[in-house]
Amino acid sequence: MLLTISTTHRPATDLGFLLHKHPGRVQSFDLSFGRAVVFYPEATEERCTAALALDVDPVGLVRGSSRSGGTLDQYVNDRPYVATSFLSVAIAQVFGTALSGICKSHEPLAASAIPLKATIPAVHCRAGADILRELFEPLGYTVQVTAHPLDVAIFPGESSHTYSLELEGTVRLSDLLSHLYVLIPVLDNDKHYWVGDDEVAKLLRHGEGWLTQHPKREYITSRYLKFQKNLIDAAMEKLREDDPPSEVSDDVADPVEEKIERQLSLHEQRHGTVISVLKSHNARSVVDLGCGEGRLIRELIRDPSFTRIAGTDVSHRVLQIAADRLRLDRMPSIQRDRIQLFRGSLMYRDERIKGFDAAAVVEVIEHLDEPRLAAFERVVFEFARPKVVVITTPNCEYNVRWETLPAGTMRHRDHRFEWTRAQFRDWAEGVASRFGYTVKYLPIGPDDPEVGSPAQMGVFTIA
Repeated sequence: MLLTISTTHRPATDLGFLLHKHPGRVQSFDLSFGRAVVFYPEATEERCTAALALDVDPVGLVRGSSRSGGTLDQYVNDRPYVATSFLSVAIAQVFGTALSGICKSHEPLAASAIPLKATIPAVHCRAGADILRELFEPLGYTVQVTAHPLDVAIFPGESSHTYSLELEGTVRLSDLLSHLYVLIPVLDNDKHYWVGDDEVAKLLRHGEGWLTQHPKREYITSRYLKFQKNLIDAAMEKLREDDPPSEVSDDVADPVEEKIERQLSLHEQRHGTVISVLKSHNARSVVDLGCGEGRLIRELIRDPSFTRIAGTDVSHRVLQIAADRLRLDRMPSIQRDRIQLFRGSLMYRDERIKGFDAAAVVEVIEHLDEPRLAAFERVVFEFARPKVVVITTPNCEYNVRWETLPAGTMRHRDHRFEWTRAQFRDWAEGVASRFGYTVKYLPIGPDDPEVGSPAQMGVFTIA
């Protein structure tokens, strides 16, 4: 069983500091089920690779277990060779400090995302290659999966369900280790350890910051906890408690913003402009990214030219409100079949938002921390890649026209930033250039000759 982690960060040998394992030494660790060895096949300033080799003792496993009967399959199996829950235990015991993100000698580096590549030569996954991608791609990795079929002459009609797995991305080392620690046991149908309340705590601890927003969180939780309903319910209840607020607050109104915009009816003007743009581009299918409580979706439903409508939001609670307000449970089936609501984050790649003619991102980006915009850009423009993307955001230059808004404050308490027209155009032009789109701009609301309109829109189309 083997795991390698490589980096091209300069100097690449800093990986040794992060893992707390010197590149010039081979280190061995005794574990309850065998032995782990850490070594470095390469260690230069340009590239460094750390390898964790795990030697699982199948005879020792049988002797230490409660199994009886002495059948051959107790000793002859793939446990020593494919990545299983044993690998997670080894990661925790051998790379435990790195897993916690601790590196006193290189604290800024431990807290930084660096280019990393993890390779596992053999992963057993009965669900197939697609589930490997569905587990790791939403976390931002480029995933390469290679199947290793059995020799059909020896095993006719059989499949090994064994794959090589390569993950590549720019992430913190502690995050990479946490992802592997949680997700490798999800693939293991024969976990070697007892699953109890402490495993719920481990799942929540190592899933902190990413599991709540993962589109497969129910699948991950169920399999990690070996389908034990009481434990799954406890974990899911906690995960739902930790649901972040909606990534869009256009539909979850702040009283101050609502008061400011009421006289101009900016909500109506904004939605009307968005729908006009979508219709002008002959969009038949639309996904509302950060749909909030579903105000834009309600307008889209009223127009029969939109034959497929989806809304996604990070908040489970907000989606429930949207479903209630749209009265989905009382809709005629022919109408209900047009609409889909699902939970998802704009920070994670999600196959469900692919295949739409257009995406609407209405008053969303200003609720994201600016350093997270790069992840949002890839999710929408690289992975989902609709023909048309409509993005609206406030124009902070217009704020001086509202007497009720104190100088220097933002329109909404959850806004992370509000851009000038020049700032929005600089960002939009960069996005269009990086991802092969062109962009045009439209004002929303009255266009003041000095400060522009209250809100601004960018319409991105594939070049």
